[in-house]
Order: sequence, then C-alpha cells, then structure tokens
Amino acid sequence: MPTRIAFQGDLGAYGHEAVLKARPEATPVPCHAFEDVIAAVRGGDADMAMLPVENTTYGRVADIHRLLPQSGLHIVDEAFVRVRIALMAMPGQDLSDIRLVRAHPVLIPQARAYLDANGIAAEAAPDSAGAAAAISAAQEMGVGALASAVAGDIYGLTVLARDIEDQGHNTTRFLLMSPDQDRARRADTMITTFVFEVRNIPAALYKAMGGFATNGVNMTKLESYMVGGAFTATQFYADVEGHPDDPALARALEELDYFTNRLDILGVYPAAAKRD
Repeated sequence: MPTRIAFQGDLGAYGHEAVLKARPEATPVPCHAFEDVIAAVRGGDADMAMLPVENTTYGRVADIHRLLPQSGLHIVDEAFVRVRIALMAMPGQDLSDIRLVRAHPVLIPQARAYLDANGIAAEAAPDSAGAAAAISAAQEMGVGALASAVAGDIYGLTVLARDIEDQGHNTTRFLLMSPDQDRARRADTMITTFVFEVRNIPAALYKAMGGFATNGVNMTKLESYMVGGAFTATQFYADVEGHPDDPALARALEELDYFTNRLDILGVYPAAAKRD
C-alpha cells in the first residue's frame, strides 16, 4: 500500500504540496493541527509526518521546535516548497468581482501589495486550503481565497491571479518524519539535526560550539528557545552538515555532549538540492 503522510491543513495546503514533492506516490492525510499530525502517526492513522519548520520570509514556524523533541519521530528527509500564492474564486467571475479574500493569517501579509493595488479586503481563516474548500461548498460568489493553485484544482475553483506573493524568494522548509530512524548515508551531503540543553555554567554555549569550529563542521542553523518555563533552561535546535559517523562531526558532538545536560539527535538525512 502507498505510504500515508499526514500534514497540517486541508487537501491543497502547502503541506500537501510538500508531500507531493517528497513522495509523489504517497497518500496525503490532512490534519487540523500540528499536534494532530504527530498523533496520526503515533496512532497508526499515518505512516509519516510532514511538518514545516521555517519560512524565508517569516522565520521559524511557531511551536514546531517544542513539538519535535517530544514527538517520538525521526527526521528522514526535507522538502522545500516555493510559496506561490494564487487568488481563486467560483467559476464565471472576473477579478473585478472579488472584493474580499480569505486565507490563513500568515498568508495574507505575503500578498498585501497585490491586494491593496486591487482594492481587495482580506479576512483571516483557519486554513487557506480550507477557505477554498468552504467557498466551493457554499458556492459563494464575490469572495475569493488565497491558496496554492493545487487547492483550486481540488475544489473546482478558477484561478484569477497567480504568483501574487510580495517576495519572490518565499519558501517554506518541511521535514519528513518517521517513527523509524534511517541513518544510512543516502547522499554525498548529509544533514544532522539535533537539540541540546547547555549546562548552566559560564560560557557553556561558547565552549560547546568550539568543537564544531575546530573540527571544520559547517553549522547551517542554530536557534534557541525556552523550555519548562525557566529562563535558565535554554534549549537549542541545530542543523549541521555531515553524518554522525564522520570523524570530524563525531568529535564535535562528543565535545558538545560534555557541556550539555541533554543532547538528542532528531534525524540524519540527505541535504535537499534546494539548499543550494
């Protein structure tokens, strides 16, 4: 049977696009919230999870870094989805008929220049693809949705404008996660993602990072966030190039471990071509 991959949002969401990009043969499983995506995999309703972690325009996706270490899932791949925003509506209408659009509140500011130039007001919806689905179900005229063009195809809406996003580089990075680890060396460039909590001693982070510099390991991402409601318990999320079996990265992780209370590798996976 095809692999079932859970994602947040309705069919036609950008998470759905990520599923199609990473595993075209997979069966997409739409979920209401990120927690539901993880629960679907842990409960056996899906085999894998597709979760967004960051966007080139808006940065880190809220709550994801908190959820990943507790999910019990492992990163096995990554996918980059160019956020192309389409304005869609019921068939038989022109752009001049649309005075209001609905979309997820994160998506609306990304098309603000286009909406202002065309005198179109915007209204927040829980999910952009869901907004398209609701318009189709209600046969609502005079109202459009901002979503992926895939959503227009799914719900029988006409795309009145394409690529209306303000930023041409707007891209979201997704992580494909599985209950099973896969640390096989599947590409020339591998990415290792891990989280760690530094010990509460002077210059702990500086000392912990020293091992990556001295061993020539390229760290492509480092972010901090609070855990447990304590200002002294700072946790870090990091991506580095390399495989844990590489001598240089093995030495760097060994040195890091000395200065941490906790170190968990979330996944080892091939670097996507979009990284270049």
